Amino acid sequence: MKIYDENTIIEQLHNPQTQRAAFETVVNQYSEQLYWQIRRMVLSHDDANDLLQNTFIKAWTHIDYFRGDAKIATWLYRIALNECLTFLSKQQNSQAVPLDDPQASAISKLESDPYFNGDETQLLLQKAIQALPEKQRMVFNLKYYQDMKYEEISEILGTTVGALKASYHYAVKKIEAFLKESL
Repeated sequence: MKIYDENTIIEQLHNPQTQRAAFETVVNQYSEQLYWQIRRMVLSHDDANDLLQNTFIKAWTHIDYFRGDAKIATWLYRIALNECLTFLSKQQNSQAVPLDDPQASAISKLESDPYFNGDETQLLLQKAIQALPEKQRMVFNLKYYQDMKYEEISEILGTTVGALKASYHYAVKKIEAFLKESL
């Protein structure tokens, strides 16, 4: 198995003869981690698969615009998060969700998802994460689950490192409070 080399892949992505194979390498390299990041946002396996596919389709159709200023992962995460936000926005606008509990739909989707195999504690954590405002949820997921550095998250979300640290801190506090209240 070849070792993934970012600079070589970027060169290959800009060469019409090697572009398709290089993109296939990118898909293989990032599919799983992107899937889980998307899944944490939308909760449903089927929706996550669809959004992952949309992310790679969008990346492929815009590959000529990728200049290599950012890492490939940063570029893909930005596309995936935009796809998630668009999806969640459309979903929220199309459903009659009680105003006092907009996360109820997402949680019930997770509870009925045959691919969710977490225990009660995992479900409770997901409920706590879903209760966060969208921006805090994204920051929490990228920092906690993907163990990204604040600088990387800053590139993806276009937010200052200081603001991200504050968002993550508040997200953790809200999750702790939610879990204490629920247990």
